[in-house]
Amino acid sequence: METQPAETTLYSLSDAPPSPANESDRRTGERHMTLYRVGSVMLDGRRELCLIRNISAGGMMIRLYCTAAVGTQLTIELKSGQPIRGKVSWIKDGYYGIEFDDPIDVIEILSASMNGPRPRMPRIETDCHAKLREGANSLRVRAHDISQGGAKLQCEMAIPCGSDIVLTLPGLEPQPGVACWNNDGFTGVTFNRLLPLGQLVEWLKVQREEQAARRPAAKSA
Repeated sequence: METQPAETTLYSLSDAPPSPANESDRRTGERHMTLYRVGSVMLDGRRELCLIRNISAGGMMIRLYCTAAVGTQLTIELKSGQPIRGKVSWIKDGYYGIEFDDPIDVIEILSASMNGPRPRMPRIETDCHAKLREGANSLRVRAHDISQGGAKLQCEMAIPCGSDIVLTLPGLEPQPGVACWNNDGFTGVTFNRLLPLGQLVEWLKVQREEQAARRPAAKSA
């Protein structure tokens, strides 16, 4: 049975707003089921719906169902009722880049989702080493993003689709699952059981602290 990859809203801990280049990271040649988070936009005194593709501390990439020019001031409200002010910074292929007036706390938004309306399987951008076990093979991989239901991994060896795997991320219990797709050195895995959102949020807090601790060392090098 062919597994259809799911494209969901991608959250990033980066301070930079998404750029048009992010749109090119689709796995070409594959069909996608889109499950983007829905938001609403207030501009020119009216409310419009939008689909949120990427969200970072500094901005969003959205699909907007009306027209707006670069520089347009607007307010985006998530389902959790959090209004965020910003402006249109670029437009490309029907997508709008939004730069926030002030940075937001992405982890706080995810934490609020535990008590309010939840985005469907949000993916969170990450960059950490992990271990993947498939049969007798034990591989060192890099996790590019993670959700409650799975992860996207950079892996030198193609893992056959349908293979049973165990993914071990630093600070989390080993997660058994199944390899579901391979493309251009990346492998997608689906976990057998969902990670609790609270556990994922706490893990992200640790990842953010570790990233912040590495930045001064990188600047002084």
